[in-house]
Amino acid sequence: MILQALVRHYKDLEAKGEIAPLGWAPSDISFAICLGDNGQVEQIISIKTMQTSGKKSVLRPQRILLPLVAEGRTSTAVRPNFIWDNAGYLLGLNTKGDTARGINCFLACKSFHNTLLSGCSSPAAKALLAFFERWEPEKAAGHPAVVPIFDQLMKGGNLVFRYHGAYLHKDDQIKSAWNSYYASAKAGEEEMVCLVTGERQAVARIHPKIKGVLGGEAMGNSLVCFNDVADESYGCFKSQGRNAPTSKYAAFAYTTALNHLLADREHVLSVGDTTVVCWAEGGQSAYQDIFAGFFDDRIPRYTERELREKVKALLSVSQVNIDSELDPGRPFYILGLAPNAARLSVRFFLQSTFGQMLANVQAHYDRLEIVKPANVANGALPLWRLLGETVNPNSRDKKASPPMAGAVVRAILSGGPYPVSLLEQTMLRIRAEQNVTYGRAAILKAVFLKNREFNVPEEVLQVELNDQSNHLPYVLGRLFAVLERVQSAANPGLNATIKDKYFNSACATPATIFPLLTKLSQSHLRKLEGGRKTYFEKLIGELEGRIHETLPVRLSLADQGTFHLGYYHQVQKFYEKKDKGGNENV
Repeated sequence: MILQALVRHYKDLEAKGEIAPLGWAPSDISFAICLGDNGQVEQIISIKTMQTSGKKSVLRPQRILLPLVAEGRTSTAVRPNFIWDNAGYLLGLNTKGDTARGINCFLACKSFHNTLLSGCSSPAAKALLAFFERWEPEKAAGHPAVVPIFDQLMKGGNLVFRYHGAYLHKDDQIKSAWNSYYASAKAGEEEMVCLVTGERQAVARIHPKIKGVLGGEAMGNSLVCFNDVADESYGCFKSQGRNAPTSKYAAFAYTTALNHLLADREHVLSVGDTTVVCWAEGGQSAYQDIFAGFFDDRIPRYTERELREKVKALLSVSQVNIDSELDPGRPFYILGLAPNAARLSVRFFLQSTFGQMLANVQAHYDRLEIVKPANVANGALPLWRLLGETVNPNSRDKKASPPMAGAVVRAILSGGPYPVSLLEQTMLRIRAEQNVTYGRAAILKAVFLKNREFNVPEEVLQVELNDQSNHLPYVLGRLFAVLERVQSAANPGLNATIKDKYFNSACATPATIFPLLTKLSQSHLRKLEGGRKTYFEKLIGELEGRIHETLPVRLSLADQGTFHLGYYHQVQKFYEKKDKGGNENV
C-alpha cells in the first residue's frame, strides 16, 4: 500500500513536470570537463555555486538532473555512471592513491559508454567517444587541464561533460540512448508480476536508496531489501529483489517520489527519531502547508489564527480556496520513517481523507485546551512542545522516547486513544520536578478525555477550574494548592515550601500527609490577619466540606493525574484573581 501510494504520487508530480523522469535523478556536481571536437580535454572547471546555509553563503555543488547512479555500486564493486561520475571513473584518478583501481574504473566507464553510444551520430556523442579513446588514465595527474585543479579533484566531487558550452546530458541522442538502455530488460533479467503495478515486467534486483531520513546513512538507506537467509522467501535464496518482486519502473517511481518529499524540508517533520512526510493525491503542496503548520508552529506558512479559520472552513463546507482549491475528501497520506542500520523502519503509515485527518487533529487540539498562565503565549500546544514536556530538561538528549512519540502521532492522526506511555512519562516529569506546567496539565486533560478507560469524570476535565466538583482526587489537588498559598502568604520568601517537601507524597498517599498539612496550615493561618485570613479559612472549609469519604491510603495513576489537574486549576485561579484586580495577597 505504501509503495502504491508513492507511485501514484510520482505520476501526479510527473504529469505536472515537478519530478525527475524515469531513469533520472538530481545529483550533486562540482566540476565540468570541457571537450573539443576530437575529444581532447580543453579544461576542467568548477561549477560550484554560492548557496545560503543558515546566515552564511557557502560554495556548494550544483544539483543537476542526471541519469541514475549505477545499480549495485559499492566501495569494492566497479559500476560506472552514465555521462557523469567522480574523477576515478571519468579520469582514472583515485582519491585514495590506488592507481590500479583508478585505471580499472576508467576502463569500465569507457566500455559502458562505448556500448550505449555506439549508435549515436551527434557531434557531442562523437566527441565523448573520442575522449575515451584518447585519454590515458595513467598520465591523468600530469595532464595540463588536470594540474591546476588536481588538489580539488582529490578532495572528491562529481564531474559532467561539456561540449561547445553545452552539457552532454542534454544532447537529444545521448538522452535517448540512456532512456532506451534504462527501459529495456537486460540480458538475464527475470520478468515477474510486479506487486505494485500488477504488470509483468523486469524486476528491480536492487532498489534505489532513500536519502534525507534523520539519522540515516549519508549514501541513503533501503526501504526494500533482502540480504539475509532469515529474511528471504522460500525458493528465493540470494535472489534479492525476487523476494518482493517490484518492477524497475515501480522501484524508480516510489524511491524518486519519496526522495522528492524528503528533499522538501519545509514539509518534513521530525518526531523523536522518526522523519514524517505527508502528501495528497494530486500533488498540491497547499495540503502539506496546512498540515505541517498544525504540527510545528516554527513553520511560518500560516499564523495559528489563519490555520484555525481555514480548517474551520474546510470542515464546514465541501471546498475552500486557500492557495488553490482544496477538497476535504482528497485522499491524504502520512508516512513515518526511522533508520535501522542500512535499512528504514516504517514507524507508521496512515491514509484517510484530508478532511478526516484535519478533524482528528482539530479534536486533539480541542482536548488540549486548558487555562494558561499569564507568561505563556496564546496559541495551541504544538506537537514538538507537547513531546518536550516528557523530557528531562537537564538531559543532553532533548528528544522524547521514539516509540512513544510515534504512538502519539498515530493516535492524533487516526483519532485513536493516546499511548499510556504519554501519561506515564508526563507523570514521571511532574514527580521529578514537582511542577505541573501548562503543557503537562494539557496532556493530562487530553489523555483522560480520550482514554475513557481511566474513568476520570468529565466534570474535572474542563478548561478552567470547576469549583463545584466533589471528585476526591481533584478536591485534594485544589486543597494542596490552597494550603501552599496559605503558607506563602504567611511566610513570604521561604526557601522550602510544603510543595518542595510533600507534593509527591500528598499526591500518592493522601491519608498519611494531609492530616499533617492541615495541622501546619493552622499555624500559618494564625500569622494572617483580616480579609486574607477569612478568605483562606472559608476556602479551606469549603474544600474540606466536599470530602465525604475517608482519605485513601494510595491514589492510582489516573487519580494522581486528576490531583495534578485540581492543583493546576486552583493555582491558575489564584493568578486570575490577582490579574483581575482581586486581593493581591490571595
